[in-house]
Amino acid sequence: MTSFVSVKGHHFFVANKPLYYIGTNYWYGGLLGLEINKEKGVERLRLELDFLKSKGVTNLRVLAGAEGVGMVSGVERVGPPLQTRKAVFDEEFLKGLDLLITEMAKRNMKAVIFMSNNWEWSGGFLQYLNWNGRMEDSVFRRKLSWDETRDYVSEFYSCGPCKADYLKQVEHILGHTNSISKKKYTDDPAIMSWEIANEPRPMRPAAIPEYKNWISDVAAFIKSKDRNHLVTIGTEGDIGTENIAVYEAIHADKHIDYLTIHIWPKNWNWFSGIEIAAGMDSVLDKTKQYISRHLSVAVKLNKPLVIEEFGLPRDGHSYDLTSTTTFRDKYYNSIFIALQKSKDNNGFLAGANFWSYGGVVEPVRVHWQKGDEYIGDPPMEEQGLNAVFNGDESTWNLIKSFYLKL
Repeated sequence: MTSFVSVKGHHFFVANKPLYYIGTNYWYGGLLGLEINKEKGVERLRLELDFLKSKGVTNLRVLAGAEGVGMVSGVERVGPPLQTRKAVFDEEFLKGLDLLITEMAKRNMKAVIFMSNNWEWSGGFLQYLNWNGRMEDSVFRRKLSWDETRDYVSEFYSCGPCKADYLKQVEHILGHTNSISKKKYTDDPAIMSWEIANEPRPMRPAAIPEYKNWISDVAAFIKSKDRNHLVTIGTEGDIGTENIAVYEAIHADKHIDYLTIHIWPKNWNWFSGIEIAAGMDSVLDKTKQYISRHLSVAVKLNKPLVIEEFGLPRDGHSYDLTSTTTFRDKYYNSIFIALQKSKDNNGFLAGANFWSYGGVVEPVRVHWQKGDEYIGDPPMEEQGLNAVFNGDESTWNLIKSFYLKL
Protein backbone atom coordinates (compact mmCIF):
# COMPACT_ATOMS: atom_id res chain seq x y z
CA MET A 1 0.00 0.00 0.00
CA THR A 2 1.31 3.45 -0.93
CA SER A 3 2.05 5.66 2.07
CA PHE A 4 1.85 9.41 2.59
CA VAL A 5 5.11 11.27 3.04
CA SER A 6 5.37 12.73 6.54
CA VAL A 7 7.87 14.87 8.42
CA LYS A 8 9.26 13.97 11.83
CA GLY A 9 11.91 16.36 13.02
CA HIS A 10 14.29 16.96 10.14
CA HIS A 11 13.39 13.81 8.22
CA PHE A 12 10.90 12.89 5.57
CA PHE A 13 9.37 9.50 6.23
CA VAL A 14 7.48 7.15 3.94
CA ALA A 15 6.30 3.72 5.10
CA ASN A 16 8.09 4.41 8.42
CA LYS A 17 11.47 4.77 6.71
CA PRO A 18 13.56 7.96 6.28
CA LEU A 19 13.30 9.33 2.74
CA TYR A 20 16.13 10.90 0.74
CA TYR A 21 15.39 11.30 -2.95
CA ILE A 22 16.44 12.48 -6.39
CA GLY A 23 13.71 14.20 -8.38
CA THR A 24 13.15 16.50 -11.31
CA ASN A 25 10.98 19.38 -12.44
CA TYR A 26 8.28 18.08 -14.77
CA TRP A 27 5.93 21.05 -14.62
CA TYR A 28 4.23 20.13 -17.91
CA GLY A 29 3.39 16.58 -16.80
CA GLY A 30 -0.24 17.46 -16.11
CA LEU A 31 -0.59 19.00 -19.58
CA LEU A 32 0.43 15.99 -21.67
CA GLY A 33 -2.88 14.18 -21.28
CA LEU A 34 -4.64 17.29 -22.60
CA GLU A 35 -2.97 17.29 -26.02
CA ILE A 36 -5.36 17.36 -28.98
CA ASN A 37 -3.85 14.04 -30.01
CA LYS A 38 -4.61 12.42 -26.67
CA GLU A 39 -3.04 9.10 -27.59
CA LYS A 40 0.21 10.86 -28.45
CA GLY A 41 0.22 12.85 -25.23
CA VAL A 42 -0.68 9.89 -23.02
CA GLU A 43 1.90 7.68 -24.72
CA ARG A 44 4.59 10.29 -24.20
CA LEU A 45 3.64 10.66 -20.53
CA ARG A 46 3.86 6.92 -19.86
CA LEU A 47 7.13 6.55 -21.74
CA GLU A 48 8.69 9.42 -19.83
CA LEU A 49 7.49 8.21 -16.44
CA ASP A 50 8.87 4.74 -17.17
CA PHE A 51 12.18 6.27 -18.18
CA LEU A 52 12.43 8.45 -15.08
CA LYS A 53 11.55 5.54 -12.81
CA SER A 54 14.22 3.38 -14.45
CA LYS A 55 16.83 6.04 -13.61
CA GLY A 56 15.74 6.39 -9.99
CA VAL A 57 13.95 9.73 -10.33
CA THR A 58 10.99 9.31 -8.00
CA ASN A 59 9.85 12.85 -7.14
CA LEU A 60 8.26 15.17 -9.72
CA ARG A 61 7.56 18.86 -9.18
CA VAL A 62 4.59 19.86 -11.33
CA LEU A 63 2.32 22.80 -12.12
CA ALA A 64 -1.22 22.65 -10.74
CA GLY A 65 -2.56 24.77 -13.57
CA ALA A 66 -2.13 27.99 -15.51
CA GLU A 67 -4.28 31.08 -15.04
CA GLY A 68 -5.67 32.81 -18.13
CA VAL A 69 -4.69 32.78 -21.80
CA GLY A 70 -2.58 34.81 -24.20
CA MET A 71 0.46 37.01 -23.76
CA VAL A 72 1.81 38.05 -20.36
CA SER A 73 4.78 40.41 -20.21
CA GLY A 74 5.51 39.66 -23.84
CA VAL A 75 5.50 35.87 -23.34
CA GLU A 76 2.93 33.34 -24.58
CA ARG A 77 2.04 31.44 -21.42
CA VAL A 78 1.65 27.68 -21.13
CA GLY A 79 -1.76 26.06 -21.43
CA PRO A 80 -4.50 25.05 -21.67
CA PRO A 81 -5.37 26.88 -18.45
CA LEU A 82 -7.05 25.55 -15.34
CA GLN A 83 -8.59 28.97 -14.65
CA THR A 84 -9.86 30.18 -18.00
CA ARG A 85 -10.97 33.55 -16.62
CA LYS A 86 -11.44 35.09 -13.19
CA ALA A 87 -12.86 32.41 -10.83
CA VAL A 88 -13.96 30.18 -13.74
CA PHE A 89 -12.38 26.72 -13.79
CA ASP A 90 -12.23 24.22 -16.63
CA GLU A 91 -13.12 20.80 -15.21
CA GLU A 92 -11.59 19.11 -18.24
CA PHE A 93 -8.18 20.54 -17.36
CA LEU A 94 -7.72 18.56 -14.17
CA LYS A 95 -8.18 15.32 -16.09
CA GLY A 96 -4.61 15.86 -17.27
CA LEU A 97 -3.35 16.17 -13.71
CA ASP A 98 -5.56 13.18 -12.77
CA LEU A 99 -3.78 11.08 -15.37
CA LEU A 100 -0.33 12.17 -14.24
CA ILE A 101 -1.02 11.44 -10.57
CA THR A 102 -2.62 8.08 -11.38
CA GLU A 103 0.32 7.00 -13.54
CA MET A 104 2.79 8.20 -10.89
CA ALA A 105 0.98 6.14 -8.24
CA LYS A 106 1.43 3.02 -10.37
CA ARG A 107 5.20 3.65 -10.30
CA ASN A 108 5.37 4.63 -6.62
CA MET A 109 6.42 8.18 -7.47
CA LYS A 110 5.56 11.31 -5.50
CA ALA A 111 4.30 14.69 -6.75
CA VAL A 112 5.05 18.16 -5.43
CA ILE A 113 2.35 20.42 -6.87
CA PHE A 114 2.80 24.20 -7.00
CA MET A 115 -0.42 26.20 -6.91
CA SER A 116 0.55 29.37 -8.80
CA ASN A 117 3.56 31.31 -10.03
CA ASN A 118 5.52 34.45 -9.25
CA TRP A 119 6.49 34.51 -12.94
CA GLU A 120 4.55 35.23 -16.09
CA TRP A 121 4.87 31.93 -17.96
CA SER A 122 1.75 30.39 -16.43
CA GLY A 123 -0.18 33.57 -15.70
CA GLY A 124 0.38 33.59 -11.96
CA PHE A 125 0.32 36.68 -9.76
CA LEU A 126 0.35 39.09 -12.70
CA GLN A 127 -2.85 37.53 -14.00
CA TYR A 128 -4.62 38.00 -10.67
CA LEU A 129 -3.52 41.64 -10.65
CA ASN A 130 -4.87 42.10 -14.19
CA TRP A 131 -8.20 40.43 -13.39
CA ASN A 132 -8.66 42.73 -10.42
CA GLY A 133 -7.89 46.01 -12.14
CA ARG A 134 -4.35 46.50 -10.84
CA MET A 135 -2.82 46.20 -14.34
CA GLU A 136 -4.24 47.53 -17.57
CA ASP A 137 -4.35 45.02 -20.44
CA SER A 138 -1.94 47.11 -22.49
CA VAL A 139 0.66 46.96 -19.71
CA PHE A 140 -0.09 43.34 -18.82
CA ARG A 141 0.53 42.09 -22.37
CA ARG A 142 3.70 44.01 -23.23
CA LYS A 143 7.19 43.08 -22.10
CA LEU A 144 7.79 44.55 -18.66
CA SER A 145 11.16 45.76 -17.45
CA TRP A 146 12.62 44.10 -14.38
CA ASP A 147 11.76 47.10 -12.22
CA GLU A 148 8.19 47.13 -13.56
CA THR A 149 7.85 43.41 -12.84
CA ARG A 150 9.02 43.96 -9.27
CA ASP A 151 6.67 46.90 -8.77
CA TYR A 152 3.60 45.07 -10.07
CA VAL A 153 4.14 41.64 -8.53
CA SER A 154 4.85 43.19 -5.12
CA GLU A 155 1.32 44.64 -5.23
CA PHE A 156 -0.18 41.14 -5.20
CA TYR A 157 0.36 40.85 -1.44
CA SER A 158 -1.71 43.98 -0.71
CA CYS A 159 -4.45 43.14 -3.21
CA GLY A 160 -7.27 41.54 -1.23
CA PRO A 161 -9.33 40.42 -4.27
CA CYS A 162 -6.18 38.98 -5.91
CA LYS A 163 -5.41 36.87 -2.86
CA ALA A 164 -9.05 35.79 -2.61
CA ASP A 165 -9.00 34.64 -6.25
CA TYR A 166 -5.78 32.73 -5.65
CA LEU A 167 -7.43 30.92 -2.70
CA LYS A 168 -10.39 29.99 -4.91
CA GLN A 169 -7.98 28.15 -7.20
CA VAL A 170 -6.30 26.44 -4.23
CA GLU A 171 -9.67 25.39 -2.82
CA HIS A 172 -10.78 24.12 -6.23
CA ILE A 173 -7.70 21.90 -6.51
CA LEU A 174 -7.92 20.61 -2.94
CA GLY A 175 -11.60 19.77 -3.40
CA HIS A 176 -11.10 17.84 -6.62
CA THR A 177 -11.69 14.09 -6.93
CA ASN A 178 -9.50 12.24 -9.44
CA SER A 179 -11.69 11.20 -12.38
CA ILE A 180 -9.60 8.06 -12.92
CA SER A 181 -8.69 6.75 -9.46
CA LYS A 182 -11.79 8.26 -7.79
CA LYS A 183 -9.59 9.44 -4.95
CA LYS A 184 -9.97 12.95 -3.64
CA TYR A 185 -6.67 14.79 -4.06
CA THR A 186 -6.49 15.37 -0.31
CA ASP A 187 -6.64 11.58 0.22
CA ASP A 188 -4.07 10.59 -2.41
CA PRO A 189 -0.64 9.48 -1.13
CA ALA A 190 0.89 9.89 -4.61
CA ILE A 191 0.95 13.59 -3.76
CA MET A 192 3.80 14.44 -1.40
CA SER A 193 3.14 18.13 -0.85
CA TRP A 194 1.34 21.28 -1.86
CA GLU A 195 3.57 24.21 -2.71
CA ILE A 196 2.18 27.72 -2.26
CA ALA A 197 3.72 28.99 -5.52
CA ASN A 198 6.72 28.75 -7.79
CA GLU A 199 9.36 31.12 -6.38
CA PRO A 200 7.07 33.57 -4.55
CA ARG A 201 9.09 36.71 -3.84
CA PRO A 202 8.13 39.91 -2.05
CA MET A 203 9.87 41.61 -5.00
CA ARG A 204 10.21 44.89 -3.07
CA PRO A 205 11.32 45.29 0.58
CA ALA A 206 8.18 47.31 1.35
CA ALA A 207 6.05 44.24 0.57
CA ILE A 208 7.82 41.95 3.08
CA PRO A 209 5.34 42.29 5.99
CA GLU A 210 2.34 41.49 3.77
CA TYR A 211 4.33 38.76 2.00
CA LYS A 212 4.99 37.05 5.34
CA ASN A 213 1.36 37.33 6.38
CA TRP A 214 0.17 35.93 3.05
CA ILE A 215 2.41 32.87 3.29
CA SER A 216 1.25 32.19 6.84
CA ASP A 217 -2.42 32.61 5.89
CA VAL A 218 -2.17 30.36 2.82
CA ALA A 219 -0.30 27.61 4.68
CA ALA A 220 -2.93 27.62 7.43
CA PHE A 221 -5.71 27.55 4.81
CA ILE A 222 -4.24 24.51 3.05
CA LYS A 223 -3.72 22.66 6.33
CA SER A 224 -7.33 23.40 7.33
CA LYS A 225 -8.46 21.61 4.17
CA ASP A 226 -5.87 18.82 4.07
CA ARG A 227 -4.18 17.17 7.04
CA ASN A 228 -2.63 14.37 4.98
CA HIS A 229 -0.12 16.29 2.91
CA LEU A 230 2.93 18.42 3.54
CA VAL A 231 3.03 22.13 2.75
CA THR A 232 6.02 24.13 1.56
CA ILE A 233 6.50 27.61 0.10
CA GLY A 234 8.57 27.15 -3.07
CA THR A 235 11.19 29.81 -2.38
CA GLU A 236 14.62 30.13 -3.97
CA GLY A 237 16.28 31.06 -0.67
CA ASP A 238 17.58 34.39 0.54
CA ILE A 239 18.13 35.55 -3.05
CA GLY A 240 14.35 35.43 -3.50
CA THR A 241 13.33 36.71 -0.06
CA GLU A 242 15.59 39.79 0.19
CA ASN A 243 17.58 38.36 3.12
CA ILE A 244 18.15 35.24 5.22
CA ALA A 245 16.09 36.60 8.13
CA VAL A 246 12.95 36.73 5.98
CA TYR A 247 13.70 33.25 4.65
CA GLU A 248 13.96 31.93 8.21
CA ALA A 249 10.84 33.72 9.39
CA ILE A 250 8.54 32.34 6.70
CA HIS A 251 9.82 28.79 7.13
CA ALA A 252 9.46 28.95 10.91
CA ASP A 253 5.67 28.94 10.48
CA LYS A 254 4.14 25.85 12.11
CA HIS A 255 2.20 25.00 8.95
CA ILE A 256 5.32 24.91 6.75
CA ASP A 257 6.77 21.41 6.85
CA TYR A 258 10.06 21.82 5.02
CA LEU A 259 12.41 24.35 3.42
CA THR A 260 13.35 24.74 -0.23
CA ILE A 261 16.07 26.48 -2.18
CA HIS A 262 16.70 26.96 -5.89
CA ILE A 263 20.18 27.52 -7.32
CA TRP A 264 20.73 29.32 -10.64
CA PRO A 265 24.42 30.03 -11.44
CA LYS A 266 23.65 31.47 -14.90
CA ASN A 267 20.75 33.69 -13.84
CA TRP A 268 22.69 34.92 -10.83
CA ASN A 269 25.83 35.73 -12.89
CA TRP A 270 28.05 33.24 -11.07
CA PHE A 271 29.92 32.90 -14.35
CA SER A 272 30.46 35.43 -17.13
CA GLY A 273 28.44 35.22 -20.34
CA ILE A 274 28.72 31.72 -21.75
CA GLU A 275 32.07 30.98 -20.11
CA ILE A 276 30.90 28.04 -18.00
CA ALA A 277 34.29 26.30 -18.04
CA ALA A 278 36.20 29.38 -16.89
CA GLY A 279 33.70 30.09 -14.13
CA MET A 280 33.20 26.52 -12.89
CA ASP A 281 35.33 26.80 -9.75
CA SER A 282 33.38 29.89 -8.72
CA VAL A 283 30.07 28.18 -9.47
CA LEU A 284 30.94 25.18 -7.30
CA ASP A 285 32.22 27.33 -4.45
CA LYS A 286 29.21 29.66 -4.43
CA THR A 287 26.83 26.70 -4.64
CA LYS A 288 28.47 25.10 -1.62
CA GLN A 289 28.16 28.36 0.32
CA TYR A 290 24.54 28.82 -0.69
CA ILE A 291 23.57 25.33 0.44
CA SER A 292 25.48 25.72 3.70
CA ARG A 293 23.85 29.05 4.52
CA HIS A 294 20.35 27.63 4.15
CA LEU A 295 21.17 24.36 5.85
CA SER A 296 22.01 26.44 8.92
CA VAL A 297 18.42 27.70 8.91
CA ALA A 298 17.08 24.17 8.46
CA VAL A 299 19.10 23.01 11.44
CA LYS A 300 17.84 25.92 13.54
CA LEU A 301 14.22 25.18 12.60
CA ASN A 302 14.71 21.37 12.73
CA LYS A 303 13.06 20.85 9.34
CA PRO A 304 14.21 19.11 6.12
CA LEU A 305 15.69 21.07 3.22
CA VAL A 306 15.18 20.29 -0.47
CA ILE A 307 17.16 21.73 -3.38
CA GLU A 308 14.17 21.67 -5.68
CA GLU A 309 15.61 23.54 -8.66
CA PHE A 310 19.17 23.60 -9.94
CA GLY A 311 20.44 23.73 -13.47
CA LEU A 312 23.23 24.59 -15.85
CA PRO A 313 23.41 24.93 -19.66
CA ARG A 314 25.20 22.43 -21.88
CA ASP A 315 28.90 22.91 -22.60
CA GLY A 316 29.59 26.09 -24.56
CA HIS A 317 26.02 27.19 -23.92
CA SER A 318 24.97 25.04 -26.88
CA TYR A 319 21.38 24.14 -27.78
CA ASP A 320 22.53 21.24 -29.93
CA LEU A 321 21.48 18.01 -28.21
CA THR A 322 24.57 16.25 -29.55
CA SER A 323 26.77 18.67 -27.60
CA THR A 324 28.44 17.51 -24.40
CA THR A 325 27.30 18.13 -20.82
CA THR A 326 30.66 17.83 -19.04
CA PHE A 327 30.22 20.84 -16.79
CA ARG A 328 26.54 20.22 -16.12
CA ASP A 329 27.43 16.69 -15.02
CA LYS A 330 30.16 18.08 -12.79
CA TYR A 331 27.65 20.47 -11.29
CA TYR A 332 25.00 17.79 -10.75
CA ASN A 333 27.67 15.59 -9.19
CA SER A 334 28.42 18.27 -6.59
CA ILE A 335 24.74 18.51 -5.63
CA PHE A 336 24.29 14.76 -5.42
CA ILE A 337 27.44 14.36 -3.34
CA ALA A 338 25.99 16.85 -0.85
CA LEU A 339 22.75 14.85 -0.77
CA GLN A 340 24.61 11.56 -0.37
CA LYS A 341 26.71 12.91 2.51
CA SER A 342 23.56 14.19 4.18
CA LYS A 343 21.92 10.80 3.91
CA ASP A 344 25.01 9.02 5.23
CA ASN A 345 25.15 11.40 8.20
CA ASN A 346 21.43 11.45 8.96
CA GLY A 347 21.41 15.07 7.78
CA PHE A 348 18.92 17.79 6.93
CA LEU A 349 19.37 17.92 3.13
CA ALA A 350 16.74 15.42 2.03
CA GLY A 351 16.07 15.86 -1.68
CA ALA A 352 17.32 17.32 -4.96
CA ASN A 353 15.14 18.04 -8.01
CA PHE A 354 17.11 19.07 -11.10
CA TRP A 355 15.63 21.56 -13.56
CA SER A 356 14.39 20.22 -15.78
CA TYR A 357 13.32 17.08 -17.62
CA GLY A 358 12.99 17.46 -21.40
CA GLY A 359 11.83 13.93 -22.15
CA VAL A 360 11.60 12.18 -25.49
CA VAL A 361 11.15 15.23 -27.75
CA GLU A 362 13.64 17.78 -29.03
CA PRO A 363 13.42 21.57 -29.35
CA VAL A 364 12.42 22.77 -32.80
CA ARG A 365 13.54 26.39 -32.32
CA VAL A 366 15.37 28.50 -29.76
CA HIS A 367 12.25 30.32 -28.54
CA TRP A 368 9.03 28.45 -27.80
CA GLN A 369 5.97 29.17 -29.91
CA LYS A 370 2.39 28.16 -29.31
CA GLY A 371 1.88 24.64 -30.64
CA ASP A 372 5.43 23.50 -29.86
CA GLU A 373 5.75 20.59 -27.46
CA TYR A 374 6.87 21.32 -23.92
CA ILE A 375 10.40 20.25 -23.03
CA GLY A 376 11.07 21.62 -19.56
CA ASP A 377 12.39 25.09 -20.39
CA PRO A 378 9.46 27.52 -19.94
CA PRO A 379 8.45 29.81 -22.82
CA MET A 380 10.45 32.87 -21.74
CA GLU A 381 13.72 30.88 -21.81
CA GLU A 382 15.62 29.34 -24.69
CA GLN A 383 14.41 25.86 -25.46
CA GLY A 384 17.06 23.34 -24.49
CA LEU A 385 18.80 25.80 -22.15
CA ASN A 386 18.64 23.70 -18.99
CA ALA A 387 16.55 20.66 -19.93
CA VAL A 388 17.95 17.13 -19.65
CA PHE A 389 16.79 14.91 -22.50
CA ASN A 390 16.56 11.13 -22.68
CA GLY A 391 19.64 11.01 -24.90
CA ASP A 392 21.93 12.67 -22.31
CA GLU A 393 23.46 9.35 -21.28
CA SER A 394 26.31 10.66 -19.15
CA THR A 395 23.88 12.68 -17.02
CA TRP A 396 21.50 9.76 -16.57
CA ASN A 397 24.34 7.41 -15.66
CA LEU A 398 25.36 9.90 -12.98
CA ILE A 399 21.81 10.24 -11.68
CA LYS A 400 21.25 6.49 -11.51
CA SER A 401 24.58 5.89 -9.77
CA PHE A 402 23.57 8.23 -6.94
CA TYR A 403 20.07 6.79 -6.78
CA LEU A 404 21.58 3.34 -6.20
CA LYS A 405 23.77 4.75 -3.41
CA LEU A 406 20.75 6.42 -1.80
